[in-house]
Amino acid sequence: MLSARSLFQEIVDHDDSFQLFCSIAASGETQGGWENARIAALVPDAMRDLAPKITRHGADEDKHGRIFNALLRKRGLQSVPVPPETDYTMLLERRGIGLAHDKLRREQALSEEDIVVYLAHSRVTEQRAADQMDMLVGYFGDHPEFGKAIRMIGNDEANHLAYCHEELLRLARAGHGRTIQRVLRDSALTEIGVYRDVSLAVMDHMGRLLHWPAPKAAVLAAGIRATYAYERFSGWHRMVDLRMPQHRDALGGAPATAPEFA
Repeated sequence: MLSARSLFQEIVDHDDSFQLFCSIAASGETQGGWENARIAALVPDAMRDLAPKITRHGADEDKHGRIFNALLRKRGLQSVPVPPETDYTMLLERRGIGLAHDKLRREQALSEEDIVVYLAHSRVTEQRAADQMDMLVGYFGDHPEFGKAIRMIGNDEANHLAYCHEELLRLARAGHGRTIQRVLRDSALTEIGVYRDVSLAVMDHMGRLLHWPAPKAAVLAAGIRATYAYERFSGWHRMVDLRMPQHRDALGGAPATAPEFA
């Protein structure tokens, strides 16, 4: 029977597909680490209190990139180039979501609105990341090879999402509510389209590596398109609501290290 669990099991059991999966994940996390580090360095003076949390967000994502690369090394594998059509972060930037990399490369302080945009965009993408990690932890949290790694990443992603909720609610009370709602909506509607396209591209590459028969590939593609249709109709609303998290100040303090994955 074809299920999400059996699909991921097939991917992680095969070296070539596992190699591509970890390479894509490591690349995205490392890119996110760079982005957050640059944002922390360019935070406007009026929002300097956010800099330590943004720095920790970036440090966590750098750690995740190292973890995925360490999982490859444990199998005697190296990372492979990420096909452009599977590069979620790059495709979001091309669609105008988040802060442009050319802006982050400058040595000019960001505006308060830039920080609002960053947090709203992060709230959307961290929802996706948290949902994916919840699924993987449910399937493979006890896996002897990488269960500990995905539990650690899943905990971090939950903290990142909580941080976005809390800070956006604080900024909404400070008068940024209208901008926050606009950016959340635009980001969510764009993200679900990019996620669909990236998912189709990833499954296409996995299908070739794993020699999936055409009917199986067609069923998976149909499932991805059906998920997009649901999200486009109403599912995107879960990516834009804001609620105070149970875990407050989720990114306060120093990031948790992972020396075993260094």
